[in-house]
Amino acid sequence: MSNILTQSWLIERRHALRAMGSCISLPFLECMVPLRAAEQQTASPRRSAFIYLANGVHSLNYQITTPGKDYQFSRSLKPLEKHREMITPISGLHHPGSLSHHHNCISVWLTGGNLGPSDRNTISVDQKMAEITAKHTRYPSMEIALTGDSLGWTADGVRLPSMRRCSEIFASLFEEPKGGKTVQRRALRRKGSVLDANLTEVRRLEQAMGSADKGRLDQYLTSIREAETRTRRADAWLDTPLPTVSSADRQRTNRDVAATMAGDYFRTVYDLIVLAFQTDVTRVATFSLGGEGDAFAIPEIGITESRHQLSHHGGDKGYMEKLTMYDTFAVEQFSYFLTRLAETKDLNGKPLIGSTMALFGSGMSYGHSHGNANLPLVLAGGSDLGLKHGRHLDFNQGHFKGYQLDKPGEHYSLCSRPANPNAYMSNLLLMMAQRMGVETDKFGDSNKVIEL
Repeated sequence: MSNILTQSWLIERRHALRAMGSCISLPFLECMVPLRAAEQQTASPRRSAFIYLANGVHSLNYQITTPGKDYQFSRSLKPLEKHREMITPISGLHHPGSLSHHHNCISVWLTGGNLGPSDRNTISVDQKMAEITAKHTRYPSMEIALTGDSLGWTADGVRLPSMRRCSEIFASLFEEPKGGKTVQRRALRRKGSVLDANLTEVRRLEQAMGSADKGRLDQYLTSIREAETRTRRADAWLDTPLPTVSSADRQRTNRDVAATMAGDYFRTVYDLIVLAFQTDVTRVATFSLGGEGDAFAIPEIGITESRHQLSHHGGDKGYMEKLTMYDTFAVEQFSYFLTRLAETKDLNGKPLIGSTMALFGSGMSYGHSHGNANLPLVLAGGSDLGLKHGRHLDFNQGHFKGYQLDKPGEHYSLCSRPANPNAYMSNLLLMMAQRMGVETDKFGDSNKVIEL
């Protein structure tokens, strides 16, 4: 113990912040690294990021056709070639609950839930992970969406709100509250009192309601409970110093980017996620590049049509070329994210990419006919969590006659009807949850766990 006797923080690290009944452990800070780090190394936190691309892809230019280690990168995935040893392209997975449900597929991409008229969504895997990591971080997770809604869902099937403006995201993570801590604490506790009053009134009314009305109140009550939790957490963390952000990082991320500069926006959001992971303010992030009906154009590369419009190409060669350009552009930005994770060190001096899993993909494969099978997915990072990359993981193999990209109709059928009916995407999400420390053998509609 002689190497830590002069470090009083080691005692404080075991204590918890307590306010309004909450009990939240302090975050891992650089000042908490032992003086003799070589003798007493702290394990790097586990992290996960999920990036969603709407409307599927132009599969004829995206699909990798060879399984295993000897695969060749397709045109759309070519920007990831430099990351070959840290990525796994995945083919053949699907969500049974989203088949034939078209644009709603984004809702179950991370949940594996069902989309029937009487179905309520289930918890998304990012929030399942956040249940484990939240006790260590200022924020349980961060939800970002270029347009539309976030990818995150609570255990009660309530979609989490998202943020878009980069300056607002930065301020929410790294800026002191306006008016100072005292004003902020007073506002938080006033909000807590209002929430308590609302909950008391609802409980009183509930006694006079029938079963149908009580069911309608569930979502409202869930929102109140979650708001109370966020309020208590925010209050408890007010006295914990915010992480120091360098001037270079601040300049890179604390700014707003016009919608007409999609690449700049994508990269700035990725920089924000990297900064959030590096400073350990959160360990879970989701980023939607737009919903199925509202992912916007990219005029900087000559695309003036929306992604939804391009996905319904009707065989038009010009639209198909632009859709491929859009796919490749989005993959290029994801490649930038992986580069930043690889070059950025965590508080132990290790590259973030080793302790971070990043899943890129879509809940749709072929947008023109709304095909929800053979989902385009790429899993990256996480080597420190035991993931082994460098191959194309293809669940279609053994269940079809091979890829027929020269026969578009045949290939598009593969994107609409699963070749392997037991290859569920939830199996992948289950594996990721387990690697994050979630103790479960089931997630969503999983029927086994993927080994990687």
